[in-house]
Parts: sequence; structure tokens; C-alpha cells
Amino acid sequence: MEVLVDTSVWIDYFRSGENSEKLDCLIDNNLIVINDLVLSELLPLLMIRNEKAVVRLLKKIKNNTINANWVEIVAYQVLCMKSGSSGIGIPDLLIAQNAIQYKTPIYTLDKHFTYMVDAGIDIKIYEKLTF
Repeated sequence: MEVLVDTSVWIDYFRSGENSEKLDCLIDNNLIVINDLVLSELLPLLMIRNEKAVVRLLKKIKNNTINANWVEIVAYQVLCMKSGSSGIGIPDLLIAQNAIQYKTPIYTLDKHFTYMVDAGIDIKIYEKLTF
């Protein structure tokens, strides 16, 4: 099962955070995917820090092409707002839509995705899956 790794997990990983070992395991087993939105959130800082090797590695990860379905994204936003979660931005909604499109769970540390699940959006959070 492939896992879409969200920006929050990558940032934690680059800081050698508590989730580093979990992501290392997914990387070692070639189970991670990324999309251009997550890349666009990560690459500027890595390029400023001159982390060329990391940039090259990230660009080699399987990329789930974003095919934005704006009708779905607006519908997700309405669901979130109706449930009281009005602070969820378009980037997170787009990542959610991408994960749904590819039937890929999201590995994230961002609570916005849990709020989306609570609002009725059919995304799977990697940490909450049982095997």
C-alpha cells in the first residue's frame, strides 16, 4: 500500500523528529508517494539551504499527478465549514482530493486532515489504519 506523505511529516523528518523512523521504514520499503503541491511546499526551503541531494531524491519519488476537481474541492470545503472547521485551506483540500483520487492514505501530522475526516470527507489517515 502506497502512502501519500504530507509536508508536515517531511518537515518533521528533516528535523529528525519523532516520526523519522516511521518514514524511514516507508522509504526503505518504497511505499511513499508525493504530489507537486507537497513538493512545492518543500522545495523552496531546501533550495535556499542548498540541499541539492535531498531535492534530487524528492523529485525521484513516485508523483501522484494533481488533477484538481474544483467542484469536489468546494464540496469538501462546504462540508468542513458546516462541521465548524472553517480554517482548512485549499492546499490541504487539494491534497485530500488527490489522496482520494489515487485511493492513497495520507501520512500527516496536520490536524486539518482529521477535521476533514470528522466532517465526512472520505480520506484515510495512515496513522489511524490498522494492519
